[in-house]
Formats: sequence, structure tokens, C-alpha cells
Amino acid sequence: MRKLNEITEAVLEYHPSADVGMIYDAYLYSAKAHRGQSRKSGEAYLSHPMEVAFNLTRLKMDEMTVAAGLLHDTIEDTLATPEEIEENFGEEIYRLVDGVTKIGQVKMASREEKQAENYRKMILAMAKDIRVVMIKLADRAHNMETLGSVSREQQLRIARETLDIYAPLANRLGIGWLKALLEDGSFQFLYPRQYKSIAEQVQQGREEREEYIAKIVEIIAGELEAAEIKGSVSGRPKHYFSIYQKMKEQNLEFQDVYDLLGIRVLAKSVKDCYAVLGLIHSIWRPIPGKFKDYVAMPKPNQYQSLHTTVVGLEGRRVEVQIRTEEMHRVCEEGIAAHWVYKDGDEKKNAHQEDHLSWVRRLMEDQKDIKNARDFLSALKVDLVFQEVFVFTPRGEVIALPRGATAVDFAYQVHTDIGSHCFAAKANGKIVPLRYKLKNGDRVEILTSRRKTPSRDWLSFVKTSKARSKIANYINSVEREKSQSLGREILDKEIQKCGMKPSQALKGKALEDAVQACGFSSFDSLLRAIGFGKISVRLFMEKFLAKDKWEELRKNQPGVTFKKQQGIPKRDSAIRIKCLDNDILWRIGKCCNPVRIPDRKRNPTKTPMTMPESRFTGPARGINLDIFCRRTLNQPENRISARNIAMKAII
Repeated sequence: MRKLNEITEAVLEYHPSADVGMIYDAYLYSAKAHRGQSRKSGEAYLSHPMEVAFNLTRLKMDEMTVAAGLLHDTIEDTLATPEEIEENFGEEIYRLVDGVTKIGQVKMASREEKQAENYRKMILAMAKDIRVVMIKLADRAHNMETLGSVSREQQLRIARETLDIYAPLANRLGIGWLKALLEDGSFQFLYPRQYKSIAEQVQQGREEREEYIAKIVEIIAGELEAAEIKGSVSGRPKHYFSIYQKMKEQNLEFQDVYDLLGIRVLAKSVKDCYAVLGLIHSIWRPIPGKFKDYVAMPKPNQYQSLHTTVVGLEGRRVEVQIRTEEMHRVCEEGIAAHWVYKDGDEKKNAHQEDHLSWVRRLMEDQKDIKNARDFLSALKVDLVFQEVFVFTPRGEVIALPRGATAVDFAYQVHTDIGSHCFAAKANGKIVPLRYKLKNGDRVEILTSRRKTPSRDWLSFVKTSKARSKIANYINSVEREKSQSLGREILDKEIQKCGMKPSQALKGKALEDAVQACGFSSFDSLLRAIGFGKISVRLFMEKFLAKDKWEELRKNQPGVTFKKQQGIPKRDSAIRIKCLDNDILWRIGKCCNPVRIPDRKRNPTKTPMTMPESRFTGPARGINLDIFCRRTLNQPENRISARNIAMKAII
């Protein structure tokens, strides 16, 4: 178990003016609260908050965050109350502890819904104070180290959650070492056979690779010295999960993964970075398409580096990363590289705002997603960091998830542009709205005020922002239509009872009837009637009383009551496959569908045919069944009834 002086000394090393007395107080409170508790590994429970606090010092967090790390499980797992934490440690530490406390008291319909609400709470707290997620990541890092003590079912659940949510979060925050730790920890439990195989193969060729890298390092260092460029050269280890990903994505064997051999060059300035790049390309031949400039176009997590792959000694591929020392610090520490200790440094504050802007966008994009499964799916898409970089007509760079379309781009630029787009141009050429963007595309969106989002867009958009905005628009339109239809249906029923809707539908009787039907407002009732989720008869029975309503109906002239007919036989039923079961539909008066008999159930019945005189040319004597299938099965139902008639009837 970590010792308290290790934690306080680590804090004072990067933050000399820290108030470590707060950390001592948090340690004593946590030790008292967790007394007698133990983890499934058999260790005293206090060892866990101590490791979490130490991980926070590796992230260079302030003393309040470290203290909150020591207290993070007290509300959830001990008899400590939120009021005690706030009274003893202040509101700021209480908010941090509460932000990482799971939602345990509220009953949810499913584990998935509960998990989604926990993520919502974490992201909401994270948008207000990024330190919340730093505590959560430090907590998860230690949990992954001790995952071997829990059941196999828990191992799989926690490892999958870590790989899907927490490792991408670490990546989004630019914390390279933590991302690698979480990914390799999850990989070990999710795919134990593949993990063992890769670990063994890496170990087997380790000495030979180290000798090869040493030769490459010596050559590059010599060239830098000859060119009078100051910098350091070292080998770059690749963690196991990234090797597995590359093997899986590119269908490679272990020996074919070229960037197991990695070199990192740290230069003094950006100018020197490009000079080093030219120097390396002059020594070894670069491989086309394997150069990436993240210095000119940083990733959204502020990662900057030059990547190039060359054919090195013995014809083996070597990946070289070139960056400044400051860029390397940002790559390893992420947001912690610009952490602000109330020093008023505007430059640091600006960098921190860059890191936090995506959190606010994430919250904004997903605030309207109510369904737990949709929320989790959208969150995973937003966190996965495989992006494409495209340009606006003004030359601004927009980063989008891989597979994003022109509609995603339009919504990323502005919601109004997305909602009114009708066409797109990529590199000056008209492309479909479902066109998948590629790196370097220059995209222009054409808009019209008369155009609105289409339900079809939901089948191809990638970003949660586009998906939520489109779904919200469609839902609002459907709500308006269903409310209008519900009002129309109800007004007709009221009129049949000899009353005027404007006079009848008001007062306490209406409010009582709405509540009796289980609705909070009259508008929601109208929408339910319009959708067909509740019958108008049920409302009228609650509104007027059943006998009074039937009596009023019977007394109206011209209104006759027929006995309810039974459910039509299957032979005469019309089945609509493309509509949901709870949507009210009706056939227009202009439509007169012709039923085609099912020959499988009536094998002796002669198929229907049109008289030969009704067809000309290739259609002469054609079987009506075949004709309808051929005509109606056209792509996207583009053949109208008028076109069918024109083809078949003289």
C-alpha cells in the first residue's frame, strides 16, 4: 500500500505551495470511515483510495483533487454522509466526491439505464469541473490492476466498460500513458488468448528489436549532430492492444506489423521538427501515404507530432515521430500539462479551455437523447477518436469521426445549416448528402429555407449532434401533426353528440377526464389520440360518463350504431409492413387495392389475369401477379399508380 508521505512529497514536487494539511485530514477521515473493510483481493480497503490519490499525483492534480481521491468512496461505501463531507472539507471537495459517486438510490428499469444515468451524471459534473473525470480515471486505473480478484462475469463487464468509455476518455484528454494502461488492462481480460500470444511474441523478439532500434537511433543522432540540430532520439514502445488493433484492422500477422519498430525524436522548436523530417527522408525512402502532419493540424485533444514511415536498414519499415519537448509533455500528460494552480496564467487558461470545449459540445449534443441505449451508443461514437480532417470553403479545419457524411459536416458547422441543407460539394463536385468524407476534402453545403431534415438521414449520419437534431425535428413535426389530427377526431366526436367543441372542452370536467386517462395535459392527450394510442371513446366515457355519452349519440339524427364487426379474415386483411404497430393509419378514398390470392394456400385457384386486350407489346398476356411484383418492387417505390396504369392499360 502507498504511504501518505509518498503522496504528499509527489504533490509538493510539482506544486510547492500546496496545502498538504488538507490531504492529511482527508487521509485520517478515509481511514476511519473504511476501518474494518477489505477488498476482494484481501487487502485493507484503505489501500484503494491511497492508490487513487497517488495516481492523481501522476496526473499532477492539485491538493483538493488528491484529497477528494482519498474520500471518493466514502459516501458510496461507508456510513459517511454528504453533509459530513461538506462540513469537514468544504463545498468544493464535496462536489468532486459527489461527482464520482454512482447513482445507487434511484431504482432504474435496467442495468443499462442505470449505467447511462451514471455516465450522464459524470459528464454533467465533468463539464462543470474536469477534475471529476480525473478522479474517475485514477479510480478505474487501480481497479484494472486488481481486476483478477473478482468473478469472470464482473471482469468482462468492467473491462468492456473500460475499453468503450474510460480509455477513450483518457485519449480525449490526451493522457497517453493512462490510455495505454487502461487499454492493455482491458485487453488482458477480454481477449486473454490473443493477449498472451502477443505478449510472448513481443518478448521473444525483444533483444533483436532493441539492437535494431539502437542502430537506427545512432544513425539519426549522428545526422542531427552533423546538421547542428539539437534534439534527443529514443525508441518508442508500442503497447499490446495497439498491436492487436493494427493486426485486426489490416488483417496482418504479428511479424507484418511494421511500427513495432518506433523512433521518437524530440527537437527544440517547430522549425527544427520539419528540418529533422527532411533529414530523415534524405537518409531513408519515405513510404507514400504514411506521412501525417499533426503539428499544422493538431488533433482535437491538442496532440501534435509529425509521423512518417520510412524503409530503414535491411529494408524494414520504421515509424518515426518528431515533436518538440513541450508537444511530448502534452502528449503524455494531456490536460495536466496546462493545469492551472490559481496562477492567472492566461496562456495556460486558454489551453485548458481548448481541452474542455469538447466536453461542453458533448453535453450539448447529447442533452436531448432520452433513451439509455441511444445515449450510450452516441457517447461511444463521440469518444472514439478515429477522425477525418476536412476543410470549410474558408479553409477552416473541421475534425469529424471516421465515416462522417456531408450532413454531419453541415451540423458541425451550424445547426441551421444542417437543418436546411439540400446538397453538398466536395472538392468542387456535387456529391450526395450521404457521401462519406475523406481526409483533406474541401466541403461546401448548399442550403434552402424550404428544406427540412429527412428521416432518411438517420440511416447514415454518424455524429450524435446530427442524429439528435434530426430526431428532435422529426419528433416535433410528428407531435404537431398528431395533435392536429387528435383535435380533429375529438371535435367530430363532440359535434356528433350535439355540442360545440369550443364550449364543451373546457373547465374542471375536461381536466378531470384528462387526468383520468393518465395524461398531464390536454395537448398530450390530443397527441395520443392522433397517434392512435388511446381511443376517443375512452376519453368521452371519462368526460361525459358512459351512459350519458351513448344516450347523446343515439339521440342525434343520422347517427346509427352498428355492431362491431369481427376481425377480418387473413385473406382480406391489408398488412402494412413499413409502419409501427402503434401508428394510426387509414386508406385514402382514392385508393382501391386489388388483393392478389396466395397460391400457396389456394393451389387450386386459377391466378388472376388481365384480359389480353388490356395489354400491348411485351405486356400481352402477362400474369397480373408477376406484373404487380415486377412493377411494385422497383427501388425506393418510385413507380406511382398512374405509371402502372399507363404501362398496363390502353
